[in-house]
Amino acid sequence: MSLYPLKFTPILKERIWGGNLLETKLFKEHASPGIGESWELSAVEGSVSVVANGILKDTSLADLMSTHKSDLLGSSVVRDFGYNFPVLIKFLDAASNLSIQVHPSDELAKERHNSFGKNEMWYVMEASSEASLIVGFKEGMTPEKYKSHIENGTIESVMEKHAVTSGDTFFIETGTVHAIGAGILLAEIQQTSDITYRVYDFNRTDAHGNFRELHTELALDAINFKLNPPEKCNYEVNTNEKNELISSPYFTTKYLPVIGKYQEECLSSDSFKAYLCVKGNGVISNNFGTAEFSYGETILLAANSTFISVESVSGCVLIEVQY
Repeated sequence: MSLYPLKFTPILKERIWGGNLLETKLFKEHASPGIGESWELSAVEGSVSVVANGILKDTSLADLMSTHKSDLLGSSVVRDFGYNFPVLIKFLDAASNLSIQVHPSDELAKERHNSFGKNEMWYVMEASSEASLIVGFKEGMTPEKYKSHIENGTIESVMEKHAVTSGDTFFIETGTVHAIGAGILLAEIQQTSDITYRVYDFNRTDAHGNFRELHTELALDAINFKLNPPEKCNYEVNTNEKNELISSPYFTTKYLPVIGKYQEECLSSDSFKAYLCVKGNGVISNNFGTAEFSYGETILLAANSTFISVESVSGCVLIEVQY
């Protein structure tokens, strides 16, 4: 069966820090105030994406992978992951601060949870004038100092912060203590994992007056105190060209601004390609079909696509994700 450009039904997640931008800005159906995450493309157990368009509508991503194998995923993906999807793609709306947290490495996540680690990338789509991201410790942090700040509730004072605006991009390695600040709408690309160790939650309570669980001891072993704080990614923004954002062992991302038409031949079938629309709207095609897209939508193109075409009269920006 032809693998035309595939769109998926968003999987909406209520979060204590969620706002209403997924409903009012990205027009996610059934979103409501308090929805903090829209999982766009997921193979996480219990939250597997389902096709929303065309003849394959209502087919799960798991069934697509088992049926179409390397035609969908790509030869490199099948080689390294079998018939499993290696990334999780989300949009996040932080009306208030997310917890200060850390994710374990592949090795630690495998040992503790039989899971991948969670290296991730953030692309800021919109941000309020006061918005910032917390990314790593200030210089000189040690396990002993960290434990003292946790006990005293002063961990926020020793974290690096970056004021952010639309287009800012960060790569967050496992072992980096971090948090998304209030007033930010962003796209997150990460390894397929849902393992988070929460170290500080600003002393807030849920609707029932309960504090959320902290993972102080688990986090201590997961933190890499030797990591330098991540810096904002510098990248080109050439129109109708793919501009490299992040190249990592876990995924590669590129920034693709289109005005008019962009087209390329696909010379390799190593990997699928996913496209997140972070500005504007347009039409995307491969040799099997066409799909319209708009701001806040995600499209998956199979590895056996022989060409990719994007058309946008008014202009759009896509983030390309592949392995």
